[in-house]
Parts: sequence; structure tokens; C-alpha cells
Amino acid sequence: DVFGTSEYSPVEIIQVIILSVCGVIMGWVAKYCPSQRPIAFLFGGMALVFLIRELDYFLDRFLIDNLWQVLVVMAAAPVMVYTYRQRRRLLIALARIWPSPGLTFLFCGAVILFAFVRLVGHEPLWMSILGDAYQRVVKLAVEEFIELIGYFLWMVGTIDYAFQARAIAFRDPQSAARKRREKRRHDSEGRF
Repeated sequence: DVFGTSEYSPVEIIQVIILSVCGVIMGWVAKYCPSQRPIAFLFGGMALVFLIRELDYFLDRFLIDNLWQVLVVMAAAPVMVYTYRQRRRLLIALARIWPSPGLTFLFCGAVILFAFVRLVGHEPLWMSILGDAYQRVVKLAVEEFIELIGYFLWMVGTIDYAFQARAIAFRDPQSAARKRREKRRHDSEGRF
């Protein structure tokens, strides 16, 4: 493809690299930060599913046609089962880290990837906007760049989340009563 929208384009290669980095970082968090394992497993599994989806061309062309669909199901099923079975631990992990800039970037990237890319990549929308001047390569280029933005936000969120999870995992534990007492003391001081 002379327009740079093929599966060999730099944008596609960068997407695969970003997803691989996100998966490795989430694997590290799952291994070394046990209190954040459910979140790391969920987002790491999602990164793996996205990675398989980005490699669909190579899997279809060089291995078996539609193999990527089977691999996505094989990767997504354990993630969904684990997340469902560990839903209480997931909520506890979210409560420990929320509000968090890292999770905010992860959720923003997910919204872009799940919703916005699908809306922008809708071919009849582009046909109605461009009319007779419609060229599929324009739609593909815009769609790929928006996906790249979503993956970039995902990577920034993953890196920030890993630093926060590490800080949570390696800080000294405090009892719940001590935390409440310190909060009451701080609140009684007033604003100034």
C-alpha cells in the first residue's frame, strides 16, 4: 500500500509495540503488587486481546484464516472468568487506588478504543460526509491514527498505574483505625 495504511505501516507497528509494552508492565504489576493484581490482570488481558486483534492480518495470512478470532476468545475467556470470580478483590483494588491519573488515562484510552474508533470508522458515515470524493484510504488513515491515540493514552495510563501500584505495594501497612484517626486530626485543623 503506497499510502501507508497497510499492516506494515509504521502506525501499525507502533500500535503493536505499545500493546506489548502495556502487557509486560501489567504482568509486572500482577506479579509484584498482589493488592492490584485483579486490575492488572484485567487491563493486561485487554492489552493481549487488542494485540491479537492488531495481528489479525499476519495470523490470517501466514497461519490459519480467522485464527485471530479463536485466539481472542481463548485470551478473553480466562480474563472474564478471573474478573468475575475476583470481583470483590477488584473493587477493593479500585478503592485503594482511586482517584488515580493512571486509571483515568486507561479508561480514556478504553473509551476511545471501544466507542470512538468504531463511530469514526463507520464507512457509511464517511461516504455521506465525502460523497463522490470518498476514498477508503482516508477513512483508514483517520481510524488508525485515532486508534494510535487511544493506545498511547493506554500506555501512559499503564506506566502511571504501575508507579502507583508499586507505591501501594511497598508502603508500610497501617491499621484502618489509625488512618481514620489521622484523618480526623487533619480535618479538625481547619482549612487555614
